[in-house]
Amino acid sequence: MRRPHLPTWLPLDPYVLALLGTVGLAALLPARGPAATAADGASTAAVALLFFLYGARLSTREALDGLRHWRLHLTVLACTFLLFPLLGLAARALVPTLLTQPLYGGLLFLCLVPSTIQSSIAFTSIARGNVPAAICAGSFSSLAGIVLTPLLAAVLLGNSAGGFSLDSLLGIVLQLLLPFLLGQVLRRWVGGFLVRHKKVLGYVDRGSILLVVYAAFSAGMVAGIWHRVSAARLGALMLVEAVLLAVMLLVTWYGAGRLGFGRADRIAIQFAGSKKSLAAGLPMASVLFGAQAALAVLPLMLFHQMQLMVCAVLARRRSRDAEPGSESAADRVAEVSRPAQHPTPRAR
Repeated sequence: MRRPHLPTWLPLDPYVLALLGTVGLAALLPARGPAATAADGASTAAVALLFFLYGARLSTREALDGLRHWRLHLTVLACTFLLFPLLGLAARALVPTLLTQPLYGGLLFLCLVPSTIQSSIAFTSIARGNVPAAICAGSFSSLAGIVLTPLLAAVLLGNSAGGFSLDSLLGIVLQLLLPFLLGQVLRRWVGGFLVRHKKVLGYVDRGSILLVVYAAFSAGMVAGIWHRVSAARLGALMLVEAVLLAVMLLVTWYGAGRLGFGRADRIAIQFAGSKKSLAAGLPMASVLFGAQAALAVLPLMLFHQMQLMVCAVLARRRSRDAEPGSESAADRVAEVSRPAQHPTPRAR
C-alpha cells in the first residue's frame, strides 16, 4: 500500500491559509444585520451536515474490531480527555501574566476537543507505526468527543461555554449528536456514495468549516472582541502552546514505552494522543460559545498548524529510525529503563 506523502518542507498547511483568508474576509467584510442572520443559519446547517457526514463515514464494524486493542485506545483517550485537560487547568496560573482570560478559555477548550483522524493516520503511516490502531484510536476519540467535549466544556468553562442550560444541551443534541446518529443509521445506504465521492465531499467538509469560521469571526468583529488581543499576548499564547505540544509528545512516547507498548503502537499513541482536531473543534465551538467563538477557536487554529509542522518532522525521523540496523535513542532509553528479565531458553 502506498504511504501518504507529505512535502519535505511544510511551511504552512494550505487549508490553514484558507482559514486565515476567511478570518481576513470576516475582518474586512463582517456579516451584519440580515447577512449575519443568514450566516448564522448557514453555519448551523453546516455544523449539522458535518456531523452527519462524520456519522455516515464511521464504520461500526471497524470500530468494534478495534476494541481488541483496548489498552492502546484507553491510553489515547486518557491522553486526549484526561491529561490534556489537566494541563489546560494548570495553565490557569498563567492568567493574567501571560494570557488574558478569553485566550485562556480558548486554550482550555483546545485541551478538550478530540484527536484528529486523517493526520494521525498519515503521520503514523509515514513513521511506520500501527496504522490500523491509529485509525481506530482516531475514530474512537472523535466518537467520544461528541459527548465528552461539550460535557467537559460545560464543567470546566462554566458560563463562557453555556453551562448546563437547557438551551445549550438542546443545541448539542440537535446540531451534533442527532445528525451523527442519523448518519450512522443511514450509513448502510449512503456509505457507498460517500466512498465514491470522497474527494468532492472533502471540499464540502472544508467549505462548511470555513463558513463556520466566517460566521464566528464576523460576530467577533461586530462585538469588537479583537481590541482585547495584542501582539504580545498572541506571542505568549504560541509559546504556551509550543510547551503544551512538547510535553504531550514526550509523555505519549515515553509513557507508552513504560506501559510496555511496542514501537509501532508507541508511534500510533504518540500521533493520536498528542494532537487536536480542528475539524471537530471549530463547529463545536460555534455551538458552545456563540458570539465568543472567535477567540475560543484562535488557540486551536494556531495549535493545529504547529502540530502539523512538528509532527511532519517527527514522523520522518521515526521513519529513518525504523530502517534496518537503526535504533532510535528513545527506544534505547526505554529498553534500558525496563526491569531486567531472565532470558527465555531457546528451543533446541
